[in-house]
Order: sequence, then structure tokens, then C-alpha cells
Amino acid sequence: MARFKRCFPGWPAALLPVLLALGLHAAEANTAGGRLARIAGSGALRVCVWPDYYGITWRDPKTQQLSGIDVDMAVELARSLGVAVRFVDSSFATLVDDVRADRCDIAMFAIAITRERAEKLRFASPHLQSDIHAITTKVNRRVRDWSDIDRPGVVVAVARGTYHEPVMRQRLTAATLKVVDTPHAREQEVESGRADVFMTDYPYSRRLLGSVDWARLVSPPGPYHVVPYAWAMAPGDDGFHARIERFVDAVRQDGRLVASARRHGLEAIVNVP
Repeated sequence: MARFKRCFPGWPAALLPVLLALGLHAAEANTAGGRLARIAGSGALRVCVWPDYYGITWRDPKTQQLSGIDVDMAVELARSLGVAVRFVDSSFATLVDDVRADRCDIAMFAIAITRERAEKLRFASPHLQSDIHAITTKVNRRVRDWSDIDRPGVVVAVARGTYHEPVMRQRLTAATLKVVDTPHAREQEVESGRADVFMTDYPYSRRLLGSVDWARLVSPPGPYHVVPYAWAMAPGDDGFHARIERFVDAVRQDGRLVASARRHGLEAIVNVP
């Protein structure tokens, strides 16, 4: 346990047993076949992505090209396996179903490790981490700083299926929580005035602040709920998991992860022990 605390400082203590139980440094099983053989046979690595995640796996609406740190890493992973990469659209709401139904080999869109997800998916070692941030409008007078959020009369929007939903259900005591179906819907709730703030993370806040003129960032004064982000796989197949672990170690050590984070403005949240 002490080893994990050194590697992942600042993360909630409650997550450390989860990380330990996931076997983040499990030895590769000496088994024939499995997912690696299937990938080699098909000539393609299928990667689930959420294409609205700026800096992570974002699809430009004009060019339809994907970009972001996890797009870069997916390309590098496929290259290391000697195959092509094939991206499969997914979302946080459909993540578990998409992975467990074998619609992709691995989900690579900075997935927050939560206890609920860890019960259904297997995670690689985390490569990013982010706290929760809030977005309000520049004209909102009820929420000026973080301490104004959990107050009577304040409406807090979250997107269904994101980790913000269970966290805010637990944390809010006075404000009203409003769960909407998509990340875009939470923006509309705030912009229209039907909600005062919506909860998001560091990468998504960067995209919004750079693309609209009505938004204002509200950040916690100190760590609020810092969560590790990683790639997710279906449970089992130790050989595939171990191969992904070796790749994570490699891109951390040779500088590819940090270089990609720098290109996409995410150097502040990259995790390199």
C-alpha cells in the first residue's frame, strides 16, 4: 500500500485499495491466444473513444479528424503491436457495455477510475489525474467562488454516466443536483440559466473556455476530489493487460506521454511517477 501512496500522491485514500486490487503490475500470463492473438490476426487494434473530449479524444467538427493525448497514445500502442488503429465511438454512459460486449479491445479516453467502474472493468496504470472544476456564466451572481456552490437555491448540473454524478450526489447538501443526458446538455442548462454551474474536469474546461465567451471557471481552493484517469479493458486476459502495462511504462519513461501532454495543453495533469 505504501508503494501506491508514493506513486499516486494526493489521490483519495479510498481508491488505493481499488488500485491495488486491480493488479496494476500483474505479471504477464504465459498463455497462447487471447486478445493479443486476435488483434494480430485481424491487423487492427479497436479503440473506444469519446469524440467530444477536448485534448483527450476530440473530433474536429470541420475536418472530422481525431486529436488528443489518448489519440496519440492509441496510435503509438497500435504501432508497437504492429497493427493499424481503428477508433470506435463510445461515451461514458455506454463505456462499460461497449467494452464488455467486445465492441473494442480497449477504451482510451482518460477514464476516471471509480469503485463502480473498477467492479466491471480492468484498468491500466493511470497516466493522468484531474480534480473537479465548475463552469458558470460570467453574469451569474449566485456563484462567485467555490464556497457559493453548495447553497440553497443553487442548481448544479452533471452529465449522466460521468464520475461527477455520484461524487456530487454525495457531496452536495444544500444545492439541487440536476442530472442531464449529455455533456452538451449541461452546458445548455448553465448558458440558459436553468442551472447555475456544471461540474467538469480540467481538459473539458479548457475546451469550453477557449470556444465560448459566456463561460467562467470556478475551481476549488484546494484538492476537492482528485481522480486518476486510465485506459480500460474487459476483465481477465492477463497477457493483454500486462502488454498494456509495459506500454504505459514505456511512454512514461521515454518521454512520449509528457510530449503529447504538452502538445495538448495537459502537462499540468499528466502522471509520471
